[in-house]
Order: sequence, then structure tokens, then C-alpha cells
Amino acid sequence: MQFEERLQDRGRWKPDACSAAKVLDLLSTKTSFLVVRECFYGTARFEDFVDRVGASAPAISRALKQLESAGIISRLPYREPGRRARDEYRLTAAGEDLLPIFLALVQWGDTHLQNGRGPLAFVDADSGREVRVCVTADGDRAPSRSSDIEIRANARK
Repeated sequence: MQFEERLQDRGRWKPDACSAAKVLDLLSTKTSFLVVRECFYGTARFEDFVDRVGASAPAISRALKQLESAGIISRLPYREPGRRARDEYRLTAAGEDLLPIFLALVQWGDTHLQNGRGPLAFVDADSGREVRVCVTADGDRAPSRSSDIEIRANARK
């Protein structure tokens, strides 16, 4: 990536409000990110998160509270016959918007950590074609490389 001319002197500005840093603060623990992964996989109940993520119940509880307060997941009550009311957890629209991030990490891991083939394949449910994440310019189908991208300052509102 290259910076537009007014940003090229990097000593004159700081990335104070960096969105990437804010996302990392939100998903700051492996447990938080794996809870989001499990939500994509259909996990919804607390005890299932504990079992599938492999973290302690207090760590799962903290992650769920953090993700709920950030609007990534929401709680929905359920009650099995003869049992007390409990909560299930579902991704919100903001949580669903994390899908490209999740798939991009999986795709990178499959390529660079799994010799090109990970344990799971992500395919379009109707066509069966592999789902891939790539960076493109609006309306373009050709993938962009970092060298094709210029970083510009957004005008403050």
C-alpha cells in the first residue's frame, strides 16, 4: 500500500482511531474469537461453547458478556420442559458482518499453516462451489494486491 501525498510524512499523523485496533480490542482474546467461530458453526448454548472452545466456563462467560455488550451477539431465552429458563446466543447483524474476517483467517491458515488444505471446506450451499474472500475494487472482479491500494485520509464529519 502507498499513502496519498499528505499522509506520506508518517511522523505528522498517528493512527489514533485505527479501526483494526478497535476490532482487535473487541476480539482481544482467543476465546472471544473462538466463540464467534462457534456462533458461525451454529453453537448457541453456554455449555456447548465451553465444550467446543475448550476454555473455562468463566472465560466463556466473560467472552459472551463482552461480545453481547459490543452488539456482536444477542441473548435469546429458551426453556426445556421441566427445566429453568436459560439463554442461547446468536450473532447479530454486526456479528454476521464478521464473516469475511473469519473466512479470510481460515483461508490464510489453510494456505500457510495447513499445506493448502484445511480440515473444513466452505462452499456455497446451492452450487457447492468453494467460497473465497478476496479484496477487489468496487464493481471489479479481479483481486487487488496491497501494491494496488492507496491509503487516503477520510474527511471528518
